[in-house]
Amino acid sequence: MESRVVLENYCVQSRFSLYFDPKYSYPSPQSWLEKHSRTLGFFADGKFSCPAERQMYNVTDSKAEVICSIVCAKDQDVASVASSASAGFKTWSVLSCYQRAKVLRRSAGVLQRHSQCVSELCELSQSPTFPASLIRLAQYYTSWAQLRDTLMPLWTPRGIVAVVVSDDCSVYSLMLKVLPALAMGNAVILLPGRSTSLPALLLAQLFMEAGIPAGVLNVVTGSEASLAVKVAQNPHVKFLTYSGCKETGEDLAKAAAGCGLPMTFSFSTSSVCPFIIFESADLDSAVDGAMEMAFRKKKDCQWVLYVQESVCASVVARLRLRMAAMKCIPQGSDADRKLIDTAVQGAQQQGATLIQSCPPPPAGGLYPPTVLCGLAPSCDTVISPPPGPVLPLVSFRTSAEGVTLGNHSIHGQAASIWTEDLTLALESAKRLSVGSVWVNSHSVMDPALPLCGRKESGNCTDGGREGLYQFLHPSLFPSLPRSTPTSINYDEFGSAASKFLTPEGFDPSSVPRFYSQLVGGQLRKADSGCTRSVLGPEGTVLAHCPDGCRKDVRNAVEAAIKVQPGWLKKSPATRSQYLYSLADILEKKRQDIAASIQTQTGISLEEADKEMELSISRLSDWAAHCDKEQGGIPFLPQSGSALSTPEALGVVGVILPSSKPILSLVSLLGAAVAMGNAVVMVPSEKYPLPALEFIQVLQASDLPGGLVSIITGDRDKLTHALANHSVIQSIWYWGSKEGCQFLQYSCACPLKRLWLHCDCEDEEKGGRDWTSSNPSHQEELWRRAVVWKSVWVPLE
Repeated sequence: MESRVVLENYCVQSRFSLYFDPKYSYPSPQSWLEKHSRTLGFFADGKFSCPAERQMYNVTDSKAEVICSIVCAKDQDVASVASSASAGFKTWSVLSCYQRAKVLRRSAGVLQRHSQCVSELCELSQSPTFPASLIRLAQYYTSWAQLRDTLMPLWTPRGIVAVVVSDDCSVYSLMLKVLPALAMGNAVILLPGRSTSLPALLLAQLFMEAGIPAGVLNVVTGSEASLAVKVAQNPHVKFLTYSGCKETGEDLAKAAAGCGLPMTFSFSTSSVCPFIIFESADLDSAVDGAMEMAFRKKKDCQWVLYVQESVCASVVARLRLRMAAMKCIPQGSDADRKLIDTAVQGAQQQGATLIQSCPPPPAGGLYPPTVLCGLAPSCDTVISPPPGPVLPLVSFRTSAEGVTLGNHSIHGQAASIWTEDLTLALESAKRLSVGSVWVNSHSVMDPALPLCGRKESGNCTDGGREGLYQFLHPSLFPSLPRSTPTSINYDEFGSAASKFLTPEGFDPSSVPRFYSQLVGGQLRKADSGCTRSVLGPEGTVLAHCPDGCRKDVRNAVEAAIKVQPGWLKKSPATRSQYLYSLADILEKKRQDIAASIQTQTGISLEEADKEMELSISRLSDWAAHCDKEQGGIPFLPQSGSALSTPEALGVVGVILPSSKPILSLVSLLGAAVAMGNAVVMVPSEKYPLPALEFIQVLQASDLPGGLVSIITGDRDKLTHALANHSVIQSIWYWGSKEGCQFLQYSCACPLKRLWLHCDCEDEEKGGRDWTSSNPSHQEELWRRAVVWKSVWVPLE
């Protein structure tokens, strides 16, 4: 009853009445700007705020004329907005799913009513978008707001979510993060770029007028880079997601490292995507698509054109013909023009030939559409194309080579492939290491399908049901605790001597056993002087094991790279049988490993046996899970079909927790391997003995050698080695606060997917309950082990 009254009060006593009173309807953006005297503040607590003594920045149109001025928020404004968002979240979270969906449905109606105004304002501020796509977003996530408790009953909203976008990000990308966060019951603090500030402020006002409680949606304007750090450091904020250029995102990740704040990044605007034309393509349609994609005024990413040699001459001839009548295209800045001139000159020096509609002006912000033909894949212009209307063209011989060249990039955002051979299209789409593949089309978007960046293009998933989980948290498990960054020498992290190192002069005959580690499928003994003591609960030395190093990590990853593709090619049913066999071997070693748990941790043999029983059962669960989780075919509003499928990450680094040493090991190993990944695991420094005994289970199994490596040693030193290896795609970490801070700082480049836990905090608070059979536990593990791919196949 209370939540219903709250909702009705906000709907009736809204601070604005645009939705309910026609006299406040804004037929044009100019009238809306005039109403605010062409001076806008940031939007917080349901109203615009223009504090005194604040700097202003001007928003200009395409003619460099000033549209309006916007307030630059200060640090104290961020604190005030965060407090407002905290109060707004309390109001928003007590509403039922139906009530939140009702408000969002009303917001979609308001957006539809004022779509013309929104469209014109976006165009005026040089951030064009289609209002229909924003309305579709609002309607789609309205439905998910209604269904959250029904389909996700074991997940809860994070709280206050910070959404940060850079200046080159689109309004659609911005709302693709804001709307699902709201639908899942979170409050949002939005930090838009300069080109999206005006649309963001208008949308915030429209949503407020539709009945969203004050403080639920806030827009903080100013320098998104410096303000984002202050937002990340605010203890009220529980999650941060970023979209935009890579440089700004990396700086933000490093500046916010150690705050105990989960962060995800989408570097779509910095991504380089392949546009592949096979010889079986409709060449006229393919060329039209390439020109439409490459020569638009504002691109979401950079493209490289790959053409099969047998049709390369025909494609070039069609490009020449169609480009002949094209005019010069305005650039965003003089700096962009300099980058284009430098790239074109460099390409010509490397033997490229130009196709241009006209000679470029000697200076200024205009540049003609340009195709650079005859480039090598290693050319700088292919690896990192310049901004603007420049399209590098590379030829290839076979279809397999075309896919290989498409994967020859540090990015993995999207790809467009053109062929009338459906088998070739689907096979190529499967082999491309990108998040989205468009067949005979490009840049098609719908919120029902996930957008999932690979490699340096991002570590988050937006869109679809899959994109909702970044704004949710399993209700039964602890989240990463907020903390204050500490002073860390990131270059020297992990170099300190470990307390577990065997002292010099130690008599090896006094220790009953020396263990080996498993590296790349081979047992590796310790080098002379590189051993560690395995201690019992009372500090007695139980055994010795190798002190792993960077070389061991490198060897393990090299072996994993070789074996993981073959493991992934095995059918899910085959992988399932491998894991069932592994569970059977674990059953045979049950008594030995249970004894090692008792000896190492000091718990009773009965408790150790119960952990073994759960471990065998958990491994069997993952065996059964292999062929059960699949993608789907969503219903789309436009013609055509689309597929959404989960795929393996690749190589995963796992630093294991101290609690339940064997149960946690098989839970994490099972999740990763069942989905087709290879893993490099680092056992707990405190309790490594069960993991060392588990090596015998792996050796006796039929798992391919190198698929699983277990490296003992100093946790910080091995974490440093895993973080700096470019091949490892994800790190699951249980360790110290300093380790979490190091990973957030170091894994911004090369970018990795992080799942961080403070093991010390876990022990104090009880930590993750590894014995839990709650479905959300397995679902979270599964979602951490996969990335998503969307494939669009048009019917027309």
